[in-house]
Amino acid sequence: MNDGELDRLLACYFNHRERRMSLSAGAVVIEQSGYNERLYYVLSGELAGFYAQENEPAIQVFTANEGAFIGVHSFFSGTWTASSTVIAQTDVELAWIDRQTPAIDTSSFGPLTAQFMPVMVNELSRRQRRATQEAIAKEKVLQKLHTAEQMTTLGQLAAGIAHELNNAIGVVSSKSERLESAFMALLEEIHPEASQFFDYGLIDGQKVSSSEARQRGRHFERRYQLPRDLARKLARAVPSDTLNEHWLKRPEEALQYWEIGRDLHDLRLASKHTVGIVKSVKQLGRTDIDVEESMSVNDSINRALALLQSDLRRVTVNFDQAELPLFVGSQTEMVQVWVNILKNACDALAMTEPASIDIHTRYSKSRILVTIANNGPEIDETTRRKIFQPNFTTKKGGLSFGLGLGLSIVKRIVSGYGGSIAVKSDSDNTIFRIKLPVEVEHG
Repeated sequence: MNDGELDRLLACYFNHRERRMSLSAGAVVIEQSGYNERLYYVLSGELAGFYAQENEPAIQVFTANEGAFIGVHSFFSGTWTASSTVIAQTDVELAWIDRQTPAIDTSSFGPLTAQFMPVMVNELSRRQRRATQEAIAKEKVLQKLHTAEQMTTLGQLAAGIAHELNNAIGVVSSKSERLESAFMALLEEIHPEASQFFDYGLIDGQKVSSSEARQRGRHFERRYQLPRDLARKLARAVPSDTLNEHWLKRPEEALQYWEIGRDLHDLRLASKHTVGIVKSVKQLGRTDIDVEESMSVNDSINRALALLQSDLRRVTVNFDQAELPLFVGSQTEMVQVWVNILKNACDALAMTEPASIDIHTRYSKSRILVTIANNGPEIDETTRRKIFQPNFTTKKGGLSFGLGLGLSIVKRIVSGYGGSIAVKSDSDNTIFRIKLPVEVEHG
Protein backbone atom coordinates (compact mmCIF):
# COMPACT_ATOMS: atom_id res chain seq x y z
CA MET A 1 0.00 0.00 0.00
CA ASN A 2 1.59 3.29 -1.09
CA ASP A 3 1.47 6.49 0.90
CA GLY A 4 -0.84 8.22 -1.60
CA GLU A 5 -3.54 5.55 -1.27
CA LEU A 6 -3.29 5.57 2.52
CA ASP A 7 -3.45 9.37 2.69
CA ARG A 8 -6.60 9.41 0.54
CA LEU A 9 -8.33 6.76 2.68
CA LEU A 10 -7.42 8.59 5.88
CA ALA A 11 -8.65 11.91 4.52
CA CYS A 12 -11.91 10.45 3.20
CA TYR A 13 -12.88 8.07 5.98
CA PHE A 14 -10.91 8.69 9.18
CA ASN A 15 -10.86 12.46 9.38
CA HIS A 16 -14.29 12.97 10.94
CA ARG A 17 -14.35 14.07 14.58
CA GLU A 18 -17.69 12.39 15.17
CA ARG A 19 -16.01 9.05 14.31
CA ARG A 20 -13.17 9.34 16.82
CA MET A 21 -12.87 7.88 20.31
CA SER A 22 -10.41 8.00 23.22
CA LEU A 23 -9.96 5.03 25.55
CA SER A 24 -7.94 4.46 28.69
CA ALA A 25 -5.39 1.71 29.17
CA GLY A 26 -7.13 -1.60 29.87
CA ALA A 27 -10.25 -0.81 27.84
CA VAL A 28 -11.57 -3.63 25.65
CA VAL A 29 -12.06 -2.44 22.08
CA ILE A 30 -13.16 -5.74 20.51
CA GLU A 31 -14.22 -8.98 22.24
CA GLN A 32 -13.26 -12.37 20.77
CA SER A 33 -16.28 -14.04 19.10
CA GLY A 34 -18.25 -10.85 19.78
CA TYR A 35 -20.06 -8.66 17.27
CA ASN A 36 -17.94 -6.02 15.54
CA GLU A 37 -19.02 -3.88 12.59
CA ARG A 38 -16.26 -1.30 12.85
CA LEU A 39 -12.86 -0.88 11.20
CA TYR A 40 -10.54 1.08 13.50
CA TYR A 41 -7.48 3.14 12.66
CA VAL A 42 -4.99 3.79 15.48
CA LEU A 43 -4.21 7.50 15.77
CA SER A 44 -2.08 7.13 18.91
CA GLY A 45 -1.24 4.64 21.66
CA GLU A 46 -0.71 0.89 21.70
CA LEU A 47 -3.12 -2.04 21.65
CA ALA A 48 -2.68 -5.81 21.82
CA GLY A 49 -4.72 -8.69 20.45
CA PHE A 50 -5.32 -11.86 22.47
CA TYR A 51 -6.67 -15.27 21.45
CA ALA A 52 -8.07 -17.72 23.98
CA GLN A 53 -9.23 -21.31 23.63
CA GLU A 54 -11.75 -22.81 26.00
CA ASN A 55 -10.41 -23.30 29.54
CA GLU A 56 -6.97 -22.05 28.52
CA PRO A 57 -5.24 -18.73 29.24
CA ALA A 58 -5.28 -16.08 26.52
CA ILE A 59 -2.22 -15.79 24.27
CA GLN A 60 -1.08 -12.48 22.83
CA VAL A 61 -1.13 -12.76 19.04
CA PHE A 62 -0.33 -9.22 17.90
CA THR A 63 0.34 -5.63 18.90
CA ALA A 64 -0.89 -2.50 17.10
CA ASN A 65 0.57 0.99 17.27
CA GLU A 66 -0.06 4.31 15.55
CA GLY A 67 -0.92 3.77 11.86
CA ALA A 68 -2.34 0.25 12.27
CA PHE A 69 -5.85 -0.97 11.38
CA ILE A 70 -7.91 -2.98 13.90
CA GLY A 71 -10.89 -5.23 13.13
CA VAL A 72 -9.95 -5.92 9.50
CA HIS A 73 -11.05 -9.57 9.60
CA SER A 74 -14.49 -9.08 11.16
CA PHE A 75 -15.23 -5.97 9.10
CA PHE A 76 -14.37 -7.25 5.64
CA SER A 77 -15.28 -10.94 6.06
CA GLY A 78 -18.93 -9.98 6.40
CA THR A 79 -19.40 -12.21 9.46
CA TRP A 80 -19.04 -9.22 11.85
CA THR A 81 -17.54 -11.68 14.34
CA ALA A 82 -14.19 -10.78 15.97
CA SER A 83 -11.41 -13.40 15.85
CA SER A 84 -9.55 -12.00 18.87
CA THR A 85 -9.91 -9.69 21.84
CA VAL A 86 -8.24 -6.29 21.43
CA ILE A 87 -7.27 -4.39 24.59
CA ALA A 88 -5.71 -0.94 24.95
CA GLN A 89 -2.27 -1.24 26.52
CA THR A 90 -1.95 2.53 26.92
CA ASP A 91 -4.34 5.44 26.53
CA VAL A 92 -5.34 5.33 22.86
CA GLU A 93 -7.12 7.45 20.30
CA LEU A 94 -8.96 5.68 17.47
CA ALA A 95 -10.81 6.67 14.33
CA TRP A 96 -13.39 4.33 12.81
CA ILE A 97 -15.85 3.56 10.08
CA ASP A 98 -18.73 1.07 10.24
CA ARG A 99 -20.95 -0.88 7.85
CA GLN A 100 -23.21 2.15 7.37
CA THR A 101 -20.35 4.44 6.27
CA PRO A 102 -20.99 5.32 2.59
CA ALA A 103 -18.29 4.81 -0.02
CA ILE A 104 -16.83 8.02 -1.44
CA ASP A 105 -16.24 8.58 -5.17
CA THR A 106 -17.25 5.09 -6.25
CA SER A 107 -17.04 6.08 -9.90
CA SER A 108 -13.30 6.59 -9.58
CA PHE A 109 -12.32 4.11 -6.89
CA GLY A 110 -15.12 1.54 -6.78
CA PRO A 111 -17.06 0.26 -3.73
CA LEU A 112 -15.75 0.39 -0.18
CA THR A 113 -14.28 -3.13 -0.30
CA ALA A 114 -12.34 -2.25 -3.47
CA GLN A 115 -11.01 0.97 -1.96
CA PHE A 116 -9.83 -0.86 1.15
CA MET A 117 -8.39 -3.83 -0.77
CA PRO A 118 -4.81 -2.54 -0.23
CA VAL A 119 -5.54 -2.42 3.51
CA MET A 120 -6.70 -6.04 3.46
CA VAL A 121 -3.69 -7.17 1.41
CA ASN A 122 -1.33 -5.30 3.70
CA GLU A 123 -2.95 -6.89 6.76
CA LEU A 124 -2.72 -10.36 5.21
CA SER A 125 0.94 -9.77 4.43
CA ARG A 126 1.61 -8.58 7.98
CA ARG A 127 -0.14 -11.62 9.45
CA GLN A 128 1.80 -13.91 7.12
CA ARG A 129 5.09 -12.40 8.27
CA ARG A 130 4.02 -12.74 11.88
CA ALA A 131 2.97 -16.37 11.37
CA THR A 132 6.31 -17.11 9.70
CA GLN A 133 8.26 -15.53 12.55
CA GLU A 134 6.21 -17.43 15.11
CA ALA A 135 6.75 -20.71 13.22
CA ILE A 136 10.52 -20.12 13.17
CA ALA A 137 10.53 -19.22 16.86
CA LYS A 138 8.45 -22.30 17.67
CA GLU A 139 10.82 -24.55 15.72
CA LYS A 140 13.82 -23.12 17.59
CA VAL A 141 12.08 -23.70 20.91
CA LEU A 142 11.23 -27.27 19.90
CA GLN A 143 14.84 -27.90 18.88
CA LYS A 144 16.05 -26.60 22.26
CA LEU A 145 13.45 -28.75 24.01
CA HIS A 146 14.54 -31.79 22.00
CA THR A 147 18.18 -31.13 22.89
CA ALA A 148 17.27 -30.66 26.55
CA GLU A 149 15.37 -33.95 26.53
CA GLN A 150 18.32 -35.67 24.90
CA MET A 151 20.72 -34.26 27.46
CA THR A 152 18.41 -35.30 30.30
CA THR A 153 18.24 -38.83 28.91
CA LEU A 154 22.00 -38.91 28.38
CA GLY A 155 22.48 -37.56 31.90
CA GLN A 156 20.42 -40.42 33.34
CA LEU A 157 22.27 -42.91 31.17
CA ALA A 158 25.63 -41.39 32.13
CA ALA A 159 24.82 -41.56 35.83
CA GLY A 160 24.20 -45.30 35.53
CA ILE A 161 27.30 -45.87 33.44
CA ALA A 162 29.37 -43.72 35.80
CA HIS A 163 28.26 -45.83 38.77
CA GLU A 164 29.34 -49.03 37.03
CA LEU A 165 32.61 -47.48 35.84
CA ASN A 166 33.32 -46.21 39.33
CA ASN A 167 33.10 -49.74 40.68
CA ALA A 168 35.22 -51.13 37.86
CA ILE A 169 37.91 -48.47 38.09
CA GLY A 170 38.08 -48.98 41.84
CA VAL A 171 39.00 -52.62 41.20
CA VAL A 172 41.53 -51.65 38.51
CA SER A 173 43.15 -49.07 40.80
CA SER A 174 43.44 -51.35 43.83
CA LYS A 175 44.63 -54.36 41.79
CA SER A 176 47.24 -52.30 39.90
CA GLU A 177 48.64 -51.02 43.21
CA ARG A 178 48.75 -54.58 44.51
CA LEU A 179 50.52 -55.75 41.35
CA GLU A 180 53.10 -52.98 41.73
CA SER A 181 53.89 -53.98 45.30
CA ALA A 182 53.96 -57.68 44.52
CA PHE A 183 56.14 -57.27 41.42
CA MET A 184 58.60 -54.96 43.19
CA ALA A 185 58.92 -57.39 46.11
CA LEU A 186 59.41 -60.33 43.74
CA LEU A 187 62.10 -58.55 41.71
CA GLU A 188 64.00 -57.45 44.83
CA GLU A 189 64.05 -61.07 45.92
CA ILE A 190 64.90 -62.96 42.72
CA HIS A 191 66.31 -60.37 40.31
CA PRO A 192 67.51 -57.20 42.08
CA GLU A 193 69.36 -55.96 38.99
CA ALA A 194 66.12 -55.91 36.97
CA SER A 195 64.25 -53.84 39.54
CA GLN A 196 66.01 -50.66 38.37
CA PHE A 197 64.48 -50.97 34.90
CA PHE A 198 61.06 -51.67 36.37
CA ASP A 199 61.37 -48.69 38.73
CA TYR A 200 62.45 -46.44 35.87
CA GLY A 201 59.32 -47.28 33.88
CA LEU A 202 57.02 -47.20 36.93
CA ILE A 203 58.17 -43.79 38.18
CA ASP A 204 58.63 -41.88 34.92
CA GLY A 205 56.67 -43.76 32.29
CA GLN A 206 57.55 -42.95 28.68
CA LYS A 207 58.57 -39.31 28.30
CA VAL A 208 60.04 -39.58 24.82
CA SER A 209 57.95 -38.52 21.81
CA SER A 210 57.86 -40.55 18.58
CA SER A 211 60.03 -38.08 16.69
CA GLU A 212 62.62 -38.06 19.49
CA ALA A 213 62.58 -41.86 19.61
CA ARG A 214 63.20 -42.10 15.86
CA GLN A 215 66.08 -39.63 15.99
CA ARG A 216 67.72 -41.10 19.09
CA GLY A 217 67.09 -44.63 17.78
CA ARG A 218 69.19 -43.89 14.68
CA HIS A 219 71.92 -42.55 16.97
CA PHE A 220 71.87 -45.73 19.14
CA GLU A 221 71.86 -47.90 16.03
CA ARG A 222 75.05 -46.31 14.73
CA ARG A 223 76.87 -45.83 18.04
CA TYR A 224 76.18 -49.19 19.65
CA GLN A 225 75.75 -51.31 16.50
CA LEU A 226 72.26 -52.36 17.54
CA PRO A 227 69.43 -53.71 15.37
CA ARG A 228 67.08 -50.95 14.24
CA ASP A 229 63.98 -52.13 16.15
CA LEU A 230 65.93 -52.69 19.37
CA ALA A 231 67.59 -49.28 19.09
CA ARG A 232 64.19 -47.62 18.60
CA LYS A 233 62.72 -49.39 21.67
CA LEU A 234 65.69 -48.39 23.82
CA ALA A 235 65.32 -44.81 22.61
CA ARG A 236 61.74 -44.78 23.93
CA ALA A 237 62.90 -45.96 27.37
CA VAL A 238 66.06 -43.86 27.84
CA PRO A 239 65.67 -40.07 27.43
CA SER A 240 69.40 -39.46 26.93
CA ASP A 241 71.91 -39.97 24.14
CA THR A 242 73.94 -42.59 26.00
CA LEU A 243 73.25 -46.15 27.17
CA ASN A 244 75.01 -47.41 30.26
CA GLU A 245 76.30 -50.93 30.69
CA HIS A 246 73.19 -52.06 32.55
CA TRP A 247 70.97 -51.39 29.50
CA LEU A 248 73.48 -52.89 27.06
CA LYS A 249 74.17 -56.06 29.05
CA ARG A 250 70.80 -57.71 28.27
CA PRO A 251 68.79 -55.00 26.45
CA GLU A 252 65.79 -57.17 25.52
CA GLU A 253 65.32 -58.27 29.12
CA ALA A 254 65.84 -54.72 30.43
CA LEU A 255 63.17 -53.46 28.03
CA GLN A 256 60.72 -56.12 29.19
CA TYR A 257 61.00 -54.98 32.81
CA TRP A 258 60.89 -51.31 31.81
CA GLU A 259 57.74 -51.90 29.73
CA ILE A 260 56.01 -53.63 32.66
CA GLY A 261 56.83 -50.64 34.86
CA ARG A 262 55.74 -48.19 32.15
CA ASP A 263 52.43 -49.98 31.62
CA LEU A 264 51.70 -50.00 35.35
CA HIS A 265 52.60 -46.28 35.46
CA ASP A 266 50.16 -45.54 32.65
CA LEU A 267 47.51 -47.74 34.24
CA ARG A 268 47.87 -45.96 37.58
CA LEU A 269 47.71 -42.52 35.92
CA ALA A 270 44.73 -43.46 33.75
CA SER A 271 42.76 -44.97 36.63
CA LYS A 272 43.36 -41.88 38.76
CA HIS A 273 42.16 -39.66 35.94
CA THR A 274 39.18 -41.90 35.20
CA VAL A 275 37.86 -41.29 38.72
CA GLY A 276 37.71 -37.60 37.85
CA ILE A 277 36.21 -38.32 34.43
CA VAL A 278 33.43 -40.38 36.03
CA LYS A 279 32.64 -37.44 38.29
CA SER A 280 32.49 -35.13 35.28
CA VAL A 281 30.33 -37.53 33.25
CA LYS A 282 27.76 -37.42 36.04
CA GLN A 283 27.34 -33.75 35.24
CA LEU A 284 26.29 -34.47 31.65
CA GLY A 285 23.18 -32.47 30.93
CA ARG A 286 23.79 -30.07 33.83
CA THR A 287 24.62 -26.40 33.31
CA ASP A 288 26.27 -25.81 36.70
CA ILE A 289 29.96 -26.55 37.10
CA ASP A 290 31.68 -26.61 40.47
CA VAL A 291 34.68 -24.30 40.86
CA GLU A 292 37.08 -26.29 42.98
CA GLU A 293 40.66 -25.08 42.93
CA SER A 294 43.25 -22.68 41.62
CA MET A 295 45.05 -24.60 38.91
CA SER A 296 47.56 -24.29 36.08
CA VAL A 297 46.10 -24.62 32.59
CA ASN A 298 49.54 -25.55 31.24
CA ASP A 299 49.78 -28.34 33.82
CA SER A 300 46.33 -29.66 32.86
CA ILE A 301 47.44 -29.80 29.20
CA ASN A 302 50.60 -31.69 30.18
CA ARG A 303 48.48 -34.17 32.13
CA ALA A 304 46.29 -34.71 29.08
CA LEU A 305 49.39 -35.32 26.93
CA ALA A 306 50.62 -37.87 29.47
CA LEU A 307 47.30 -39.72 29.35
CA LEU A 308 47.42 -39.86 25.55
CA GLN A 309 51.00 -41.11 25.24
CA SER A 310 50.01 -44.21 23.32
CA ASP A 311 47.94 -42.17 20.83
CA LEU A 312 50.65 -39.55 20.41
CA ARG A 313 53.60 -41.87 19.79
CA ARG A 314 53.48 -41.33 16.01
CA VAL A 315 52.66 -37.61 16.35
CA THR A 316 55.10 -34.74 16.81
CA VAL A 317 53.74 -32.50 19.57
CA ASN A 318 54.99 -28.93 19.96
CA PHE A 319 53.81 -27.24 23.15
CA ASP A 320 54.61 -23.54 23.40
CA GLN A 321 53.80 -22.68 27.03
CA ALA A 322 53.48 -19.05 28.02
CA GLU A 323 53.46 -17.96 31.65
CA LEU A 324 49.81 -17.99 32.72
CA PRO A 325 47.92 -16.86 35.80
CA LEU A 326 46.19 -19.51 37.87
CA PHE A 327 42.73 -20.49 36.68
CA VAL A 328 39.96 -21.25 39.17
CA GLY A 329 38.18 -24.44 38.18
CA SER A 330 38.25 -28.22 38.15
CA GLN A 331 41.54 -29.69 36.98
CA THR A 332 39.76 -32.92 36.07
CA GLU A 333 37.34 -31.07 33.79
CA MET A 334 40.09 -29.08 32.11
CA VAL A 335 42.11 -32.25 31.51
CA GLN A 336 38.96 -33.73 29.98
CA VAL A 337 38.68 -30.74 27.62
CA TRP A 338 42.22 -31.20 26.32
CA VAL A 339 41.96 -35.02 26.17
CA ASN A 340 38.84 -34.81 23.98
CA ILE A 341 40.33 -32.25 21.58
CA LEU A 342 43.71 -34.01 21.38
CA LYS A 343 42.12 -37.46 20.96
CA ASN A 344 40.04 -36.14 18.06
CA ALA A 345 43.21 -34.67 16.56
CA CYS A 346 44.98 -38.04 16.86
CA ASP A 347 42.06 -39.76 15.13
CA ALA A 348 42.12 -37.15 12.34
CA LEU A 349 45.88 -37.66 11.88
CA ALA A 350 45.60 -41.44 11.38
CA MET A 351 46.39 -41.16 7.66
CA THR A 352 48.67 -38.09 7.83
CA GLU A 353 52.45 -38.42 7.58
CA PRO A 354 54.27 -36.65 9.12
CA ALA A 355 51.62 -35.91 11.76
CA SER A 356 51.94 -32.93 14.07
CA ILE A 357 49.99 -31.12 16.78
CA ASP A 358 50.92 -27.58 17.83
CA ILE A 359 49.71 -26.23 21.17
CA HIS A 360 50.10 -22.59 22.17
CA THR A 361 49.01 -20.86 25.36
CA ARG A 362 49.07 -17.15 26.17
CA TYR A 363 47.44 -14.59 28.42
CA SER A 364 45.82 -11.41 27.10
CA LYS A 365 43.14 -9.01 28.34
CA SER A 366 42.18 -11.11 31.40
CA ARG A 367 41.77 -14.24 29.27
CA ILE A 368 43.78 -17.42 28.89
CA LEU A 369 43.98 -18.31 25.20
CA VAL A 370 44.72 -21.88 24.13
CA THR A 371 45.24 -22.85 20.49
CA ILE A 372 45.45 -26.50 19.43
CA ALA A 373 46.26 -27.07 15.74
CA ASN A 374 46.83 -30.25 13.76
CA ASN A 375 47.85 -30.82 10.15
CA GLY A 376 45.14 -33.40 9.43
CA PRO A 377 42.52 -33.23 6.68
CA GLU A 378 40.15 -30.27 6.43
CA ILE A 379 36.82 -30.37 8.30
CA ASP A 380 34.11 -29.27 5.88
CA GLU A 381 31.84 -26.34 6.73
CA THR A 382 28.74 -28.49 7.31
CA THR A 383 30.58 -30.62 9.87
CA ARG A 384 32.10 -27.54 11.54
CA ARG A 385 28.62 -26.10 12.13
CA LYS A 386 27.48 -29.30 13.89
CA ILE A 387 30.69 -30.37 15.58
CA PHE A 388 29.70 -29.24 19.09
CA GLN A 389 26.16 -30.62 18.97
CA PRO A 390 25.55 -33.42 21.52
CA ASN A 391 24.04 -35.84 19.00
CA PHE A 392 26.54 -35.34 16.18
CA THR A 393 29.44 -37.67 15.39
CA THR A 394 31.53 -38.67 12.39
CA LYS A 395 32.76 -41.81 14.19
CA LYS A 396 31.02 -45.13 13.72
CA GLY A 397 32.73 -47.35 16.25
CA GLY A 398 35.57 -47.78 18.69
CA LEU A 399 35.66 -46.35 22.18
CA SER A 400 33.68 -43.27 21.11
CA PHE A 401 30.65 -45.53 20.50
CA GLY A 402 29.55 -42.97 17.89
CA LEU A 403 27.55 -41.01 20.49
CA GLY A 404 28.98 -37.62 19.57
CA LEU A 405 29.49 -36.66 23.22
CA GLY A 406 33.18 -35.65 23.28
CA LEU A 407 33.11 -32.14 21.86
CA SER A 408 29.65 -31.39 23.26
CA ILE A 409 31.08 -32.06 26.73
CA VAL A 410 34.04 -29.80 25.86
CA LYS A 411 31.61 -27.05 24.84
CA ARG A 412 29.59 -27.47 28.04
CA ILE A 413 32.65 -27.31 30.29
CA VAL A 414 34.19 -24.28 28.54
CA SER A 415 30.86 -22.42 28.42
CA GLY A 416 30.27 -23.24 32.09
CA TYR A 417 33.38 -21.21 32.94
CA GLY A 418 32.16 -18.30 30.81
CA GLY A 419 34.61 -19.17 28.04
CA SER A 420 34.27 -19.88 24.33
CA ILE A 421 35.53 -22.43 21.82
CA ALA A 422 35.71 -22.12 18.04
CA VAL A 423 37.10 -24.26 15.24
CA LYS A 424 38.67 -23.19 11.95
CA SER A 425 39.78 -25.62 9.28
CA ASP A 426 41.41 -25.49 5.85
CA SER A 427 43.59 -27.76 3.75
CA ASP A 428 46.67 -26.96 5.88
CA ASN A 429 45.44 -27.00 9.47
CA THR A 430 42.49 -27.55 11.77
CA ILE A 431 42.63 -25.15 14.70
CA PHE A 432 40.64 -25.15 17.95
CA ARG A 433 40.73 -21.85 19.85
CA ILE A 434 39.65 -21.81 23.49
CA LYS A 435 39.27 -18.63 25.55
CA LEU A 436 38.93 -18.81 29.34
CA PRO A 437 38.21 -15.67 31.40
CA VAL A 438 40.40 -15.10 34.44
CA GLU A 439 39.28 -12.98 37.38
CA VAL A 440 41.90 -10.37 38.23
CA GLU A 441 42.13 -11.37 41.89
CA HIS A 442 43.01 -14.93 40.82
CA GLY A 443 45.59 -13.79 38.29
